[in-house]
Amino acid sequence: EAMMEVLSCEQGSPEWYQARAGIPTASEFQTVLMRGKKGGESLTRKTYMRKLAGEIITGEPMWSFNNEHMERGKAWEAEARDLYAFMHDVEPQQVGFVKRGRAGASPDSLIGSNGGLEIKTRLAHLQIELLEAGEVPAEHMAQIQGGMWIAEREWWDFVSYSPKLPLFVKRVDRDDAFIGQIAQAVDQFNSELDALVARIRKQDVREAA
Repeated sequence: EAMMEVLSCEQGSPEWYQARAGIPTASEFQTVLMRGKKGGESLTRKTYMRKLAGEIITGEPMWSFNNEHMERGKAWEAEARDLYAFMHDVEPQQVGFVKRGRAGASPDSLIGSNGGLEIKTRLAHLQIELLEAGEVPAEHMAQIQGGMWIAEREWWDFVSYSPKLPLFVKRVDRDDAFIGQIAQAVDQFNSELDALVARIRKQDVREAA
């Protein structure tokens, strides 16, 4: 079993992009698990694999652009973290990137020695929908369980924040059966990724010359 490494770079920094280049990360485990229609290949998964292959072959991380939407999200995330810390009387530990073999995660915080935090920010109407439903949206489960797998944690608090509205907090316990599925899917994804990289490198005349 691969060892866990915790890297203390700032999320969104060049070091962070470099650390996660070429490896599937928890925010995309949902994509890694995807099956296409009629059990065929999922296009979203294929696209993600090509992006990682590009990072491996070129040695260059794919930069994501920082627009005002993301900047606002960052400010809101900090407010949400402070509010959560105050309500639960904890000191969230911010980490850059947690790596485990050929998979990784960027937790929004680690809590104590057993917990973690996933913070999402939402527009008011979506926050109200969430507060009414009272459940963690299914599309975030692979990321949350994946975070627990990578960071070796027992629980993860899902937090959703929208300014001036109640904070939504829901604890998710570790689900080893689901984590087993994720780990297997990640291994399968990585072996397909290696095969793709090998096929493309084979076509490179410069390396042969």
